[in-house]
Amino acid sequence: MSRAPAEAPQLAANIAHFARALRRAGLPIGPGRIADAVEAVAAAGFTERADFYWTLHACFVSRPEHGAVFAQVFRMFWRDPRALETLMAAMMPALRAAGAPEMRPPAETRAAEALLDGLIPDPPREERPELTLDMCGTASPGERLRRLDFAQMTGAERAAAERMIATLALPVPAMPSRRGRGAATGRIDRARTLRRALRRGGELSAPVRERPRPRAPNLVVLCDISGSMTAYSRMLLHFVHAVASRRGAGWARVHAFTFGTRLTNITRHMAARDVDEALAAAGAEAQDWQGGTRIGDSLRAFNRDWSRRVLGQGAVVLLVTDGLDRGDPMQLAAEAERLRLSARRLIWLNPLLRFDGFAPRARGVAALLPQVDALCSAHDVASLDDLGDRLSRASGDGEKTRLINILKPR
Repeated sequence: MSRAPAEAPQLAANIAHFARALRRAGLPIGPGRIADAVEAVAAAGFTERADFYWTLHACFVSRPEHGAVFAQVFRMFWRDPRALETLMAAMMPALRAAGAPEMRPPAETRAAEALLDGLIPDPPREERPELTLDMCGTASPGERLRRLDFAQMTGAERAAAERMIATLALPVPAMPSRRGRGAATGRIDRARTLRRALRRGGELSAPVRERPRPRAPNLVVLCDISGSMTAYSRMLLHFVHAVASRRGAGWARVHAFTFGTRLTNITRHMAARDVDEALAAAGAEAQDWQGGTRIGDSLRAFNRDWSRRVLGQGAVVLLVTDGLDRGDPMQLAAEAERLRLSARRLIWLNPLLRFDGFAPRARGVAALLPQVDALCSAHDVASLDDLGDRLSRASGDGEKTRLINILKPR
């Protein structure tokens, strides 16, 4: 049943308060959207909770990555029975055992922070106890942010992490090419030696020598944007944009693709100088954000349509996914093997490696693991910063060997 006219002003005030909480959580919401939301709710009525949810969702959510934040704030704000428990768990200080941090759902911390902003006043100065803390051996705020999981960051921490990611580089050693250049020592350049002899009437003198000319490889990034990767895909695309924008970092070209239920080429969008503009254009291009995961089908589309165009000259491929595939594991293994044979190196970045007890129990993970050259984590700023060192060590395989040993029968 729809709201009575007398309750309409109170409902409008609640919607405005809800919109302000979303804005504090990082969603770009202005007065125009609030007015549109009030009119939309008045037109659609308030008969079912699901209808009310999707009406506000249509008015306030403009980017796929904002959906998780909206869902958490909506659940807490509109009188969910678990709201008080969630707020207290997210905002109350607690002493935890070292090495066993509590993992909360993505965006829950940002939602609780937005709802409680300004509602809990600071204690009076005379009531504050004076504490003397010994900070020896503790981590600095910058180091803590480097090691903080992307899924557990608040809005301010995500903004700071994005600024930190913008300064990262991904250097790679140059590859020797078949073409050579003149050098004092090295292999004999027979063509130049014969041409010099012809200019001197056929007389052979000291041979001309050459060394292989260094060549920069291409970087190809395949990023999973399915629902299980929501908390990480945007931060990893920030990293891809930083690498693509840094000239002279050792890469000839950087090609970027997203996939969930289908493959989308976003390379031209990553060329934009502003990262927010680039990600907004990429989000508009890719229509499968926060959807299902079909890694095998997506790799098949890449191998069929793009591999010959972008994998030439020793390209390195970064496959960013948690491996939770809904398709046929046999197809996934076959397409991953074909991708590995076409690339110089295939490196799998999996955010699930943040868990100490992670094991390849999922069918997609077990099918994909033997086909990659290396398996590395990608859940915080520090793991992305260490990726350059891993690329320079051609023999390192990250966590691949350890997980394959788990798969072996005993």
